[in-house]
Amino acid sequence: MNKSWLTIVFLGFATQAMTQTSHFLPQQGPSDASINIAVSSDDENNGNSYFEEAEKNERKGELNEAITLFGKAAFEYNSSRQLNRYGSALLRLSNVHYLLANYTEAEQVILNVALKNYSKLGSKSGLLDSYSQLGKIYLADTKYTQSLWFYTQQGILAKQLGNSHAYIESVIGIANVKIKKKDYILASRDLTRAELLASASNFNQYKLQIREARALIPIKKALKKESK
Repeated sequence: MNKSWLTIVFLGFATQAMTQTSHFLPQQGPSDASINIAVSSDDENNGNSYFEEAEKNERKGELNEAITLFGKAAFEYNSSRQLNRYGSALLRLSNVHYLLANYTEAEQVILNVALKNYSKLGSKSGLLDSYSQLGKIYLADTKYTQSLWFYTQQGILAKQLGNSHAYIESVIGIANVKIKKKDYILASRDLTRAELLASASNFNQYKLQIREARALIPIKKALKKESK
């Protein structure tokens, strides 16, 4: 399993810590500021290049290479203090691990790095994406209690932000968790709610997800349970 992403990302924290303490060091004159700006710009450009290459590798199915490149992009963005882009690279890094069923690695990138980054930034949209990612990871890893909690947090934050897309996605996520737990009646109700919300907002992109989730509910058992 490719572990290079972990070294790269946490090296980024070391670099960040050194940068934060640099104001205690003696000033070396105007030329140092120019050098720092140039280095920062180079780091950002390198991050962009790594990110683009990572996306290309992901599209081609070369996922291990994509992991390395998203990790390098995250390192460069962190070095150049581009923390929103840093967070985006971390989310993509986590998702590639998810695609490879490296659920522990996918989880740790979000819990130990991305959430801290977005909390520091005060980015509610970043936290929203992180909650969604964790809900998805825990669902795939059969950790249903954790998945339900993060999908619920996603829904709460989505309502606060007025993000209808994220709210509907959280409801569908919660329904999928309940299906796995065989709470078919509750799952069916959640899917109906998601369907009504999507229809009211003319969001047609959720029809397939809802249909696929409904197909997992054994109708006869659900009806029998509801009639009791």
